[in-house]
Amino acid sequence: MTNQTLTAGKNAVTFKSFGVDLAGDLYLPEGFDPSQKYKTIVGASPFPQVKDQIPATYGPEMAARGFIYLGFDYLGMGDSPALPGEFKQSRYMFRLIENTWDAVSYLGTLPFVDEIYGLGVCQGGSIIASAAVTDHRIKKIAMVSGMMAADAFQWTDRNVANQLITASNASMQKMYETGEPDYVAPFGLNDEMSRQDFIDLSVNPMAGESYDYYGRDGAKGPLAVPNYTNMHIGDQAMQSLISIGEAYADKIVQPSLTIYSKSAFTAPCSTQFVEKLTNDHEELAFDEFSHVDFYYKPEAVKASTDAVAEFFNK
Repeated sequence: MTNQTLTAGKNAVTFKSFGVDLAGDLYLPEGFDPSQKYKTIVGASPFPQVKDQIPATYGPEMAARGFIYLGFDYLGMGDSPALPGEFKQSRYMFRLIENTWDAVSYLGTLPFVDEIYGLGVCQGGSIIASAAVTDHRIKKIAMVSGMMAADAFQWTDRNVANQLITASNASMQKMYETGEPDYVAPFGLNDEMSRQDFIDLSVNPMAGESYDYYGRDGAKGPLAVPNYTNMHIGDQAMQSLISIGEAYADKIVQPSLTIYSKSAFTAPCSTQFVEKLTNDHEELAFDEFSHVDFYYKPEAVKASTDAVAEFFNK
């Protein structure tokens, strides 16, 4: 935690999780007054992002709408350390949930924080939905282009899933035996590829739009975000292929909002999740945006953050 003077705009903060200091950015609204109370959002980002990507886009937008927003680097990512004896670029689902719980605990220590809400984008939607199942300190949740019902997305082709598992198992064994990290490009995109190289090599229908964000020459790729890399620890699939967001959907009690694009390849990750909800729930589907548009395209970000602000203000 930090005792520095906080001012409107972005403030660098730290908070404890797994015994180490995670690095965060706390976005405060214009005219911030520490003697007042503010509705506050804990943010959750897509895989494999750092706080200078989605949180740096959504944080200022939500602060401009009167909210406090906390974006942070998960354990082992960006400016946050790995645990002793472990390696960077290791973003494991169950730890992401615990990091989120600790972020909520940190926000609960701040005297100017009123109700706490959760806002997740892409994998962040699954993180927030999962964290909220047993953390009722989070009063409402919103998910944008979320991957909550990820099984349909990740397990449709069992052969491909099992190939990922085989490679992931081998990577874990190699790292255990050598004590050295084994880094891979989980989307097949490394930090040096051109856009055309990636499209030519990829079978992913989102390859072009993914590159435009994550690629070497993308809006938020390695050249634009110095502490970001497309390379990731090789045993990632052993945890990312386990997703509890959909399985526990009917246990969520907080009001929720799901925002997605009907035309996006990932739309079933939202629609199949919504079908299983039993809570007070709202759904907002767009025709004109893609999955990645919600990451940074101004019109898509405005549409989603306007809707989230309206929902959280009810």
